[in-house]
Amino acid sequence: MLKWEKNRQIKIRNEQYFQIKIHDLNSFQEVEKLEISSAMVKELRTKTGAGMMDCKEALAASDGDFEKAIDYLRKKGLSAATKRSSKAAKDGTIASYIHMGGRIGVMVELNCETDFVAKTDAFQTTARDIAMHVAASNPLYVKPDEIPEDALEREKDIYRSQLREEKKPEKIWDKIIEGKLKKYYEDVCLMEQKFIKNTDITVGTLISNLIANTGENIMIRRFARFQLGEEIKK
Repeated sequence: MLKWEKNRQIKIRNEQYFQIKIHDLNSFQEVEKLEISSAMVKELRTKTGAGMMDCKEALAASDGDFEKAIDYLRKKGLSAATKRSSKAAKDGTIASYIHMGGRIGVMVELNCETDFVAKTDAFQTTARDIAMHVAASNPLYVKPDEIPEDALEREKDIYRSQLREEKKPEKIWDKIIEGKLKKYYEDVCLMEQKFIKNTDITVGTLISNLIANTGENIMIRRFARFQLGEEIKK
């Protein structure tokens, strides 16, 4: 065999060897990346209330990073919620919750698109859980855009007075007021409040996860909270 031919075959064998090694390394890294344990899935599911397959997908996409996986699920839920928001949600249920031996009572109307979803355990349980949350957290509105403009202006006036007393530079007032309003929304708006049964998520995230799991538009239409002996608003 000619020397040049022998060298050519050696070069080919070396190239094939390295290609196999690179393929093996890539395959190993891919398996390592996708190896998500059931314990990790369970923990993420407990934190977010999302479906098992969604949690596994989020962890795989985030290389097992829980914070990134939670963000992934939040974005996915918001995306699903946005896509379904134009769909009419006229079915659903009215759930109730009585607390402290009859001293506090709550009714919540939770809507979805179909009777099929309305009858599922997940939907019915969510409606009852939200009613219990309202009993404990006493929100005033479902979401921020329901807050009357005069109520918002009163809050802003209070914040401006505080900033004036603290002698804060006026050029930073808007940013500070924006942060204070966010906290105000968390206090008085149901969708912005930390969910009482899982404070890692808000009630809004709870609804977004349910939308992602059911594929239907779901919304809290209204609620009423009664407390024994409270003054009746006219």
